[in-house]
Amino acid sequence: MNLNSIRPWRSIDRRSSRKIMVGSVPVGGDSPITVQTMTNTLTTDIRATIDQILACSEAGADIIRVSCPDIESTNALKTISKESPIPIVADIHFHYKRALEAAESGAACLRINPGNIGSNSRIREVIKAAKDFGCSIRIGVNAGSLEKNLLEKYGEPCPEAMIESGLGHIKLLEDNDFFDFKISVKASDVFLAAAAYQGLSDATDAPIHLGITEAGSFLSGSIKSSIGIGNLLWMGIGDTIRVSLSSDPVDEVKVGYEILKSLGLRHRGVQIISCPSCARQGFDVISTVQKLEERLSHIKTPMSLSIIGCVVNGPGEALMTDVGFTGGGAGSGMVYLAGKASHKMSNEEMIDHIVQQVEKKVGN
Repeated sequence: MNLNSIRPWRSIDRRSSRKIMVGSVPVGGDSPITVQTMTNTLTTDIRATIDQILACSEAGADIIRVSCPDIESTNALKTISKESPIPIVADIHFHYKRALEAAESGAACLRINPGNIGSNSRIREVIKAAKDFGCSIRIGVNAGSLEKNLLEKYGEPCPEAMIESGLGHIKLLEDNDFFDFKISVKASDVFLAAAAYQGLSDATDAPIHLGITEAGSFLSGSIKSSIGIGNLLWMGIGDTIRVSLSSDPVDEVKVGYEILKSLGLRHRGVQIISCPSCARQGFDVISTVQKLEERLSHIKTPMSLSIIGCVVNGPGEALMTDVGFTGGGAGSGMVYLAGKASHKMSNEEMIDHIVQQVEKKVGN
């Protein structure tokens, strides 16, 4: 084996894309990869929708999508967009007039599904509204709603059909002198989505919105999304992500950040490195980590914390974290600060002490 041929093991070369603005948030270019989610309240329930947006923003969401299925929802968007601390993407599916109304109501971006939105003339009206009100557009191609002519041509949803759909609508926007758009080619099948995104990334410099659609429940959907989104990000593809879970939208934001943190692409809050626990553990690792995750959830500053049950790997892991605790038996363990052994601490007092150490470092 030629070791010189191995790709640098901590290197991710992001695909070159142009930058657009979604409200005040840059997407693409050299901008940080943004994390998105979507509200699941009735948009007409203005208070519930705003409260959910605030919770997602507090969790770190950069952009949030709000469904606009009817005129009552686009009317509600006027109030929602004014009170939202983050840009809103209006989710438009079947009626192009909802896009026109959403643009006027303060949406920062219009998400349209080309397979459902209608004729080219209607899409041109959406483009005009986006220009008039300073909105960007997201082209949302989905394997489950491809245009009929493409399904007839290819026989089934496939990467080629999804890419052709996306490029066709890119051409329509660009032919109308509109370039403030990003694009997604989502599927619930990881292989289908990954292949479509890879082909698309070679064919356009538009910012790419990554996602595995209808991924499933919190556990299975997180794993599925991590495999699909994570592999594409590792290849350098992707400028913004949304993890689609049958769960609280806040969970989508948290999982999104965990994917980015695992690849070293973006950091927020405390990253806990912990062992799975075994008979060697000097304290209850599992419950300790659960309590620390809860106690440290308010920290937004990037921090690393190692919680290891014994001295087999504990000292080595602690060398690479800001704060660490390694179980040593006899009811106590070693506290590490900035990678160095600092002092011993009893297991009973350890949780409070670690929280204090992390908060102290954040304060510094």
